[in-house]
Amino acid sequence: MAGADPSQATDRYDAAVATVAEPESVLLPGHDVPLGRYTTVRRLLPQRPRRMVGAWCFVDLFGPDEVAGTPGMQVPPHPHTGLQTVTWLMAGEVRHRDSLGSLATVRPGELNVMTSGHGIAHSEESPPEHPPVMHGLQLWVALPEAARHGAASFDHHPHMPVVADGGLTTTVVVGDLGGVRSPATTYSPLLAADVTVAAGTDAALPLEPDFEYAALSISGEAEVAGAPLAPGSLLYLGYGRGQLPLAADRDARLFLLGGEPFAEPLVMWWNFVGRSHDEIVTAREDWQAGRRFGTVEGYPGDPLPAPTLPTTRLKARDRHGNTFAG
Repeated sequence: MAGADPSQATDRYDAAVATVAEPESVLLPGHDVPLGRYTTVRRLLPQRPRRMVGAWCFVDLFGPDEVAGTPGMQVPPHPHTGLQTVTWLMAGEVRHRDSLGSLATVRPGELNVMTSGHGIAHSEESPPEHPPVMHGLQLWVALPEAARHGAASFDHHPHMPVVADGGLTTTVVVGDLGGVRSPATTYSPLLAADVTVAAGTDAALPLEPDFEYAALSISGEAEVAGAPLAPGSLLYLGYGRGQLPLAADRDARLFLLGGEPFAEPLVMWWNFVGRSHDEIVTAREDWQAGRRFGTVEGYPGDPLPAPTLPTTRLKARDRHGNTFAG
C-alpha cells in the first residue's frame, strides 16, 4: 500500500450542504455523445433524474476504443469557467495544453486536474505516436461560489495513493478513503476512487454517511450494494451509507464518486458552469471576442467556436432538476 500524508491536505471547502431526502439507489442509463471527429463518449452525468453527485456535475466515459492508425482524441482549444476538469485514464495517452502555458501528457495511473476559476482555455489530443487503445474518464466538478471567480490553475499528479484490502484495490483519485488521501486540490468535500474488484471478492468500502455516492463500471460486472452493475450506466446510491458492499464472480473495475450534496443551483451550457443566463451570455461573448480565456499555444488547429445560444433564457437548476429564475 502506498499512501499520501493526510497532514498535506489541499482541500478548500466553502459550499452549502443540501439536506433533502434521497432515494436508496437508482440505476441511470447513459447515452452516447460524439466528441470531436474521432471520439464518442458515454455521458453519465448530468441526467434528468440525477444532475449531480456531490459537486460532480459531468461524467463522460470514453472507450475502450481502438485508435491505432487514427488521430485518436482531438479536441481543439475551448473555454471553461466555474468548474474543475478531472482526467483519469485506464488506457492511452492525452496531451493537455492550456492558456496558462501548461503542457502535460496524462497516462494511466496519473491525474490531471484543471481549475478554471473565472476562465481558462485548453485542448486535449492524442500524441502523434500514441498507444493503440484509448479508455478513460473526464469529469467536471462545479466550483462553489467562494472559489468560482478565482484564478485558473493546472496540476499534473504522476503518483496516486493506492490501498489494497480484502480483494479490493483502490486508487484514491480525489479526496480520501481508507486512510489515504489524494494530492488533488478540492473546493468542496469530494471523493473519486478507481476500485478493482478481484474475482470471488465479497468485501466493503468505508463510506462517509454525509456524502451521497454513485458508481459506474469501467470494465466487467460487479454487484454494488446488492445491485448488478455493468458498463454503460450510473448507479446512484444516495447517502446515509457507512459502507459499500462489493462483490464479483469475475474481475471487475469500478469508479466511485461521492461528495456532500451541493446546494447551489447551476446553469450549465456548453463548457460553462454559471449561476444565471446572463453569466453564460457574457462568457460566450468573451470567448468569441478573444477576451478573458487566454490563448492555447501549440495546438495544430483553430479554437472551437461557441455554439448559438437557445432562443429562450437558460434557467438555473438544482441537483434535482428544479428550475430557478436565470
